[in-house]
Amino acid sequence: MTVNWRFPLKSKLICAAILTMAFAVPAAAEVSVFIGVAPPAVVYERPVPVPGPGFVWVEGYWVPVGHHYRWCRGHWERPPYESAIWVGPRYEREGHGWRYHRGYWRGHGHDHGHHYGWEHGHGHRHGHGRD
Repeated sequence: MTVNWRFPLKSKLICAAILTMAFAVPAAAEVSVFIGVAPPAVVYERPVPVPGPGFVWVEGYWVPVGHHYRWCRGHWERPPYESAIWVGPRYEREGHGWRYHRGYWRGHGHDHGHHYGWEHGHGHRHGHGRD
């Protein structure tokens, strides 16, 4: 009986390469969740007084939890670094449902061509420039 050891070794090398690439994904990688029901209308919240200089208002948003949504209240947050800009979560219609894209911090000027509305004056609604 002849045993071919090359295939198991090749499989292990492929698995190791895939795992290595998975861990090489940057921490700011976008995370998304698919849900079949449309999100409810956004709830307007008046920002509470800013706790101190350097804080940014993060608007409230609906978070998918199982097959329903939970409201995450708006809050003040300190950016992780000086030039960080908050890109709020968003929903995209996809097939027979909705895809939720989690909000994240990104470096100023590093939108990689996505143009998240900053050139149209939409960035101010996230509290940028308000202390």
